Amino acid sequence: MMNSTFNLHQTNPLRVLLVTARYFPYMGGIETHVYEVARRLAKFNVDTTVLTTDPKGHAPSFENADGVKIRRVPALPRDRDYYLAPDIYRVVREGNWDVVHCQGVHTFVPPLTMLACRRANIPYVVTFHTGGHSSRLRNAFRSVQWTVLRPLLARARRFIAVSKFEQTFFSEWLQLPPESFDFIPNGSDLPRIEKPIPNTDEPLIISIGRLERFKGHHRVIAALPFVLEQSPRARLMILGSGPYERELRHLARQVNVAERVEFKMIPVGERARMAETLAGASLVTLLSDAESNPVAIMEALALGRPALVANTSGLRELAAQGLARAISPESPPDQVARAILEQLKHPLLPGQVELPTWHDCTRRLLAIYQAVAN
Repeated sequence: MMNSTFNLHQTNPLRVLLVTARYFPYMGGIETHVYEVARRLAKFNVDTTVLTTDPKGHAPSFENADGVKIRRVPALPRDRDYYLAPDIYRVVREGNWDVVHCQGVHTFVPPLTMLACRRANIPYVVTFHTGGHSSRLRNAFRSVQWTVLRPLLARARRFIAVSKFEQTFFSEWLQLPPESFDFIPNGSDLPRIEKPIPNTDEPLIISIGRLERFKGHHRVIAALPFVLEQSPRARLMILGSGPYERELRHLARQVNVAERVEFKMIPVGERARMAETLAGASLVTLLSDAESNPVAIMEALALGRPALVANTSGLRELAAQGLARAISPESPPDQVARAILEQLKHPLLPGQVELPTWHDCTRRLLAIYQAVAN
């Protein structure tokens, strides 16, 4: 592990470039991670720049927010998430960066970033931020993609995993030395609230996450008719936003539960509202194909809510710790319903769950940046 001591008020601020395929106003796990870390780095007197893409050309090319410089470059194609952005290479090479942090490894942005760093002799670190994808072809190709990237990944000064699953998987799959990894989970900043008492007569089930097929919302909707046979007043809230919403609404109508399903999106900055919503749930579910570090479920657990998750990647870690119940993502709807009903009738309630904070996450990252820059 790196030494966690550093000077918050150094004379010459460290120049750090965070490179991510997407950034706000787009929403998602990596976007939130970079947003939370970048603005805290700026408060620590770090000269912080976020380099990202803007395929649709709707956001400003240059922006300064919360002390963070944001640079957006064009990307192709406009309607896909490949993020082929040649200007990434140029911006990385031309900047006088002390450290470049490559956030995510699943688009064309990471290889361009790492190649530019190598050519310009700039030290870089990598956070994998793995997760699922709605395209089966993209999922099938990922292992090949990571293998092709290995020569560039192997030149990184440090690897950062947001879950123990990632740390073990990439160390073994890419044959990277375990001592070059740091485990730094995502943070959380849920405010303290007066926790409501969930309505057991009309239980609220929340399926949380971006509205993509791989997030598994459709599994909960398909199970709802079987849940309603035993708990006719149950309600389902799909909490998130994304391109799969129309298909999910259609499925709800198709299985005749549309009147019991609510779609809700809470902006990322409204943390008190998110906390109140999660605290009012009888059960929170995330039946995703893959998750690296399920922050939303961890926040629900910290609020004392029972959880049902898919037995996949980072989610199974929660079940192994006795914090949640897990079910195979291949389970048919009636089996998913039985698991939901079991958690409603005999909930596995987590004990005291201490969440890492974004402040902690940022301090640990900054210690790594300074060690690498030195």
